[in-house]
Amino acid sequence: MVSHIQNQLGVLLRQLHTENTELTSVVKFADQVLGIAVSVDKLADKLWHLYGDLPTNQNYTSKLDEELGESEEGEVEEGSMGERVFDSEELRNYTAPKPNQQSGKKNFLGVEALYPSIGLPCIGVASSIDHYMTYKTNGVCPDDWVVAEKLIVGGCDPLPRRRCFSRSPQRYSKPLPINSSLWITPAGTNILWTHYKCKDYSCLISNQTVRRRGFFKCSDCFNLSKRGWEVPSNVTASAEFTINEVLSLKPGEIRIGLDFSPTTGTFAAIMRERNVTIASATLNLGAPFNEVIALRGLLPLYVSVGSRLPFFDNTLIWRYSSMFCLIGIALFGQKGSFG
Repeated sequence: MVSHIQNQLGVLLRQLHTENTELTSVVKFADQVLGIAVSVDKLADKLWHLYGDLPTNQNYTSKLDEELGESEEGEVEEGSMGERVFDSEELRNYTAPKPNQQSGKKNFLGVEALYPSIGLPCIGVASSIDHYMTYKTNGVCPDDWVVAEKLIVGGCDPLPRRRCFSRSPQRYSKPLPINSSLWITPAGTNILWTHYKCKDYSCLISNQTVRRRGFFKCSDCFNLSKRGWEVPSNVTASAEFTINEVLSLKPGEIRIGLDFSPTTGTFAAIMRERNVTIASATLNLGAPFNEVIALRGLLPLYVSVGSRLPFFDNTLIWRYSSMFCLIGIALFGQKGSFG
């Protein structure tokens, strides 16, 4: 039955494409039919996963066919259930298929519509994601990154994009040049401190504030005068590999890597001095990790441990991690999980 509907919708779309596409009413109707076709395709995919391949004998009537054949109206309601999970109109608009400008024709990606994605666990926190997507379109975004981070940590990742402008610090100043920004403490005026326990940069590195900084891992991360991973010259034996020892294994070939840790980019800064590009993936776990990475002129990735990293296979040469490996070692250890 579902395949029959798909075939009929395909025929209808082909007929509409032969009509005068200059008429606004025809284009609008074609877009509506395409939206219905996309919904039916999604329903067919769900049914395939639930019931597998059904017998092709026309004389065979399965229990599923009987259930679907009871009411065409019920079938339409079943297909739209996913659309009613979220109350936010902005979120429903975001997740709706985006047909190409030339309706029914495939774009350079080979598809007739684009499908914005959100994390599957977002469905389980519908009220929270609805709250997150309640904002003034084309205005200034709410200062609610803490809400976003909780959603990301809970698996609601990727989050939907919002059509608003990110807030900026009121006293923002021009960042330092890249040749000096790696190891000089950035200006605290370039950070929004609203949701942090520390309200200035000195709080992040002072010994007097250790117990009230708001973060406890990577205690010296924000002290940019301390270079980790550098072994003193008088040390003759060590159980660890130095950066230079690793780079010497493949001279000139190690050029791209990833640091997945609670970090302010110190590893990436050391590697930059050795002509190796490192992306630093971390969350703001009680402190402005991502902001400091960016102010140092390095690349921050704001993703959770459970995310699939946006790198194609065999494009990363070096992956470094510290504490996050203790949390997600099962993920990192799976075959193909490095991508």
